[in-house]
Amino acid sequence: MRDVARRAGVGPSSVSRVLSGHPDVSERMREAVMSAVEELHYRPDLLARGLRSGRTGTVGFVVADISNPMVAQTITGAERRLREAGYSMLLTNSEGRTGQDSGRIELLEQRSVDGLLLLLSDERDADTVAALHDAECPVVLLDRDQPAGEPMTRVVFDHRSGMTAATRSLLGLGHRRIALLLGGPRRPTRERRRGVEEAIATVADAELTVFEGELKVAAGEGAARDLLDLDPRPTAVIAAGHVLCEGALLAFNQLGVRIPTDISMIGCDESPAAILHEPPISVVRRDMSEFGVRGAELLISQLEGAEEVVEVILPTEFVERRSCAPPG
Repeated sequence: MRDVARRAGVGPSSVSRVLSGHPDVSERMREAVMSAVEELHYRPDLLARGLRSGRTGTVGFVVADISNPMVAQTITGAERRLREAGYSMLLTNSEGRTGQDSGRIELLEQRSVDGLLLLLSDERDADTVAALHDAECPVVLLDRDQPAGEPMTRVVFDHRSGMTAATRSLLGLGHRRIALLLGGPRRPTRERRRGVEEAIATVADAELTVFEGELKVAAGEGAARDLLDLDPRPTAVIAAGHVLCEGALLAFNQLGVRIPTDISMIGCDESPAAILHEPPISVVRRDMSEFGVRGAELLISQLEGAEEVVEVILPTEFVERRSCAPPG
């Protein structure tokens, strides 16, 4: 900074004001300092600046499964908004393992991040709840339930409305035996199930068969094979997760089950498998990029001093395609 000050013909304090964005700086001084910065290839020492300010300019992001394309869209949206606000991101991956979340939270806090975005594997895990209680920086939960007794700012999807609309569509086509494939212990799974059950409950002779397992392609494939063995067999299936949908489609294709001639099908999220399948698969759609943006904006607001606990609810939308038809 002393070199920059000498080159610009100003004092070091003037360089500091320019680089920190202080409003009380003339345009002439700003131009002189920035010209010297460029000529000398000066880069601020972010660590030293963080020690002085008590801020590092970084945000930690814990994700349940970085290999999930929906999670990747969320990360992209969040990172773009954080970058616009001057923050960088430290990303950690729990690999879908419940016990990993608490350790990732503690690791990021040890790195002195200014705040945390959390897309957890299981928000009900005891160690994870303890880590949330002990967090000393602002936290925003992404589509997860709040820990008991400690309200936290969060962004969630209205999964129930989209799944209710999807189920009502099947009921309207005449389906009365519907299978639901579920995976994972997280809030989306619980809310999706509630949406389907609420719609089923409105029709007296409708039956719902639930297959629960992991949120993996193999689980979707296994559940699809199992539902085909039922007697009477369901005439429609809802896969509450895009990987479950992919697994079910794999099983149906291998067994020669035709959609929608033999069974109608609805999935979740706009995955390539749903879009490219012939016929294209009906889905309950959500905007994952906007999800990340809104989470980042809530965290930025907290970092700028907001103290109010906020909940943002984003919509889901049922998109009907040719994978749904009246039962044969």
